[in-house]
Amino acid sequence: MNELAFDVVHVPAGEVTALAGDVAAVYRAAFAEPPYRYGQTQVREFQQEVFARHVGREGFRLVVARVAGRVVGFAYGYTGQRGQWWTDVVAHAMPEAVARQWLGGHFEFVELAVAPEFQRCGIGTALHDALLQGLPHPRALLTALDAPTPALRLYGRKGWRVLVRGLKFPGSDSTYLILGLDLTQRGIR
Repeated sequence: MNELAFDVVHVPAGEVTALAGDVAAVYRAAFAEPPYRYGQTQVREFQQEVFARHVGREGFRLVVARVAGRVVGFAYGYTGQRGQWWTDVVAHAMPEAVARQWLGGHFEFVELAVAPEFQRCGIGTALHDALLQGLPHPRALLTALDAPTPALRLYGRKGWRVLVRGLKFPGSDSTYLILGLDLTQRGIR
């Protein structure tokens, strides 16, 4: 694809809810195709339950990419803590020493999505970097489908390392990786 003009911006807290529909539209488009194949049920759950719950979490931040004013990508995360569902599931999947080092007070990089027609244009990389820039957290963690996806290749290029392999979350048949990034070593903070 030719060079594409896009902007990546941090969304102020007061404007996040107004963009929920745009975020859900990108989510729907990005995860409709293999290997994800998310349908309306997953999109509705993401928009009405998951994203809505995450917006209220400590340290929540959202970045969006726009092309000609249209939201074509997003990334978000928040401060992960013990007692939160994801953190507790992941803690049980890793050795105790690794859990002590990585979990609690980490930045949970929850989602990165780019509409298919805008993928492989540098938008995912720009969203990734913008979301992590300036974080006070010493570590970041994320979940990635254990499949050869563009996102997994991006994370590898950015220095994320595999902390857990073969994780199956309750209620899911898919296999996931848990990746960690030491932000103190990357000059991102």
